[in-house]
Amino acid sequence: MDSLDLVSVPRPTTISSLIAHLRRSELPVDTVKLARYLIGKTLVHDLAVRRLSGRVVETEAYPIGDAAGHAFRGPTLRNRSLFLERGHAYVYFAYGSCWCMNVSSEARGIGGGVLIRALEPLEGIALMKRHRGVSRLLDLTRGPGRLASAMLIDRGLDGLDLCSTASPIWLGTAVRAVRAIGVSTRIGLSRESHRTLRFYEHGSRFISGPRRLLI
Repeated sequence: MDSLDLVSVPRPTTISSLIAHLRRSELPVDTVKLARYLIGKTLVHDLAVRRLSGRVVETEAYPIGDAAGHAFRGPTLRNRSLFLERGHAYVYFAYGSCWCMNVSSEARGIGGGVLIRALEPLEGIALMKRHRGVSRLLDLTRGPGRLASAMLIDRGLDGLDLCSTASPIWLGTAVRAVRAIGVSTRIGLSRESHRTLRFYEHGSRFISGPRRLLI
C-alpha cells in the first residue's frame, strides 16, 4: 500500500468511529464560508459492500450571482438541487466525461454551491482503486471527476440530504485537525476567473490543479 500521508491518518479500523454526521445547523448559511468550513471535513458514501470515505482537502465556492456558477440563470430541471436548503448534493455530468458533486450552500430557494474538488482517501481505498482502475493512492481522488468515480458518485445521488442519517452519502466531522487553509483563484473557468474562491489544505499532496496556484 502507498504510505503517502498515512503517518497522520488514524488507523483504518478506528476511522469510522471518529466520524459523526454534520448537522445542518453547523453549516454556515453562506457559500464562501461553507467552502472554507468544509476543508478537513469528511465525505462518506455507505455502500452495501463497505464504506468509502475521504477528507475534503479542496473546494471551490460558487456564490449567489456568480456568472461561473450553475445557479446563475435560475433553477432548471438540471440544477434545481442547488436551490435546496444548504447541505444537499448537486451532482452533474461535466465535460461529457465525468460526474462532479457540489454541496448546496444557501437558504432554500437561493442558488449557490460548493464544488468538492479533492479528497484525501480514508476508507475503502482498495475499492476506490478498482473503481478508478489505478493503483497509485495519489491519483485516486485528486480532482472532482476522479473523486466522483472513486466514490461511486453519479446522478442517482443528486438531491440527497448530506446531513441526513438515512442518506447513503453524507458529510461527516473531521478525523483530525486541519492544517492552514490556502486560498486561490478557481481552476479552468472562463467567467469570473479572477475571484479567489478556491480553498485547500496547505501541505496536502491530494489537492488538484497547478502548483503555481498554491499561494
